[in-house]
Amino acid sequence: MRAFPFSLLLVTALGGCAVGPDYHRPALTAPAAFMGANAVAARTAPDLAATDAVWWARFDDPLMTSLIAKALDQNLDAAQAVARVTQARGGLHAADAALLPSGSVSGSAAAVRLSRDTLQGHELAAFGTGRNTQDYEVDLGASWEIDLFGGLRRDREAAFAQYQASQAGVAAARLTVAAQVADTYITIRGLQARLAVANEQVDTQQRLVDTIGLQYRKGLAAELQLRQAEGALAQVRASVPVLQVALDSALNAFDVLLGAQPGTYRAELATPGAIPAAPAITNIGSPADLLRRRPDLLISERQLAASNAQIGSAISEFYPKISLSGLLGSAATGPSALFGGGASQAQGVAGLRWRLFDFGRVDAEIKVARGRNQEALASYRLSVLRASQDVEDAFSALVNTETQTQVLAGGETSLARAQQASMAAYKGGLVSLIEVLDADSRLLATRDALAQARAENARAAVASFRSLGGGWDASQRLATGR
Repeated sequence: MRAFPFSLLLVTALGGCAVGPDYHRPALTAPAAFMGANAVAARTAPDLAATDAVWWARFDDPLMTSLIAKALDQNLDAAQAVARVTQARGGLHAADAALLPSGSVSGSAAAVRLSRDTLQGHELAAFGTGRNTQDYEVDLGASWEIDLFGGLRRDREAAFAQYQASQAGVAAARLTVAAQVADTYITIRGLQARLAVANEQVDTQQRLVDTIGLQYRKGLAAELQLRQAEGALAQVRASVPVLQVALDSALNAFDVLLGAQPGTYRAELATPGAIPAAPAITNIGSPADLLRRRPDLLISERQLAASNAQIGSAISEFYPKISLSGLLGSAATGPSALFGGGASQAQGVAGLRWRLFDFGRVDAEIKVARGRNQEALASYRLSVLRASQDVEDAFSALVNTETQTQVLAGGETSLARAQQASMAAYKGGLVSLIEVLDADSRLLATRDALAQARAENARAAVASFRSLGGGWDASQRLATGR
C-alpha cells in the first residue's frame, strides 16, 4: 500500500515536464532607426502620430472616414478573419479538453428472438427458457490519458499560439481594409481631378485647332501647324477614355472593399472632391518597434511558436502513452431488475500504448516538425526584413512625392502667371491666340501632373501608416482571454 503514494508522486513529477524545446522568441538584429525617419519627421504637414488607431480620420475627409468605418463593418476579408478566430478558439478548446478526463453515459435495451436451429437457441429450448431474450444496460464511463511526457501540453501550446495568430489576423485584416479603402478613395479623387483637367485640355486643344484651321483656310498658317494641332487634340482626347476606365475600375473595387455589388456607392463618390492632403507622421519609433506594432509580424511569430510546440508533440511519440478508464453500471434481463444489487457491474482498466517498433516513423515525424520550424523561423525573419523595407519604401515615396508636389505647385503658379500675361498681351495685340492657347495647354498639363503627384503623396502617407502597423496595440488585443 505504501508504494501507491510514491507512484502517484512519480507520475505527478513526470507530469510537470514536457519533452521538446521550450519556445524563446528569436533575437533579431535591427538598426536603431529608419533611414528615412528624419526626412519624414521634418515634413511640414498636419500632425499625426504613427500610433494613432484611427489615422485615416486625420486626413480631414469626413466622407473617406465614414466609408472606411462602413468597410470595417462590411468587408468580407475581415469577416473571414473573424471566422478564423472562431475556428482557432475551437481548436484551443479541443486541446484543453484533451488534457482532462472525459466521461460518457450509455444505455441500451434489446429484445431478441433466437432461431431454434442455432446452438444458443437449442440450449435455451433445453432449459425451457424460451426463444425470446431481453437485455437492459446503463453505464457511466470515464477515461483519461495521463500526459506524462507533455505531448498533449505541447499540442495545447501550439493551439494557443495559433489562436493568438488568428486574433492578430483580424487586426491585420482590418488594417489592410482601412488602408485599401483609403488608397482607393484617394485614387478615385486623383482620377476625377485628372479627368477634369483632361476635359479642359480637350476644350483648349479644340479651340487651338479651330483657330489654326481658320488661319490655314485664309492662307495665314501652314498645313503642318494644323496637322500637328489635330494630332495633339487626338492625343488628349484618347487620354479621356483611359482615365475613365481607370476610374470605373477604382469605383468597382471600392464597392467590393465595402462588401457590396459594384455600383452600390458610386453615387456617393460621383461628385468630384479634393484629393486628401497627406498629414505629418510623428512618433515613428524604431525598426524594433515593428515587432510589437505590426500584426502580420505577430502572426508570423506566433506561427513560429506553434511550430516549435509541434516538435515537442512529435518527440512525445517516442514515449509510452498511459491511460486510465473505468466503468460503473448495471445490466439485467428485465427493467425491474436493472438497478438491483445483483445487476451492478464495474470495470477499471489501465492502458499502455507505445510505438516501440515504429521509432523510424516517429523519427521521421520529428524531422518533419523540425523542418517546419526552421521554415517558420526563416519566414519570420524574412517578414521582419520585408516590413522594414515596406517602411523605407513608403517613407521614400512620401518625402519625394511631396517634393515633386511642391515643385509642380511652383510650376503651376508660374504657368498661371504666364497664361495671364499671354492673355493680356493678346488683348493688347502683341501675341496671337495660338500663343494664348499654347500657354493654357502647358498650364493644364502641369495641373494634370500636379493632381497625380498629390494623389501619390497621399497614397504614400497611407502606405506609411500601414507599414508602421497603424497603431494596433498587440499586447492589449492578445490579452483578451480565450
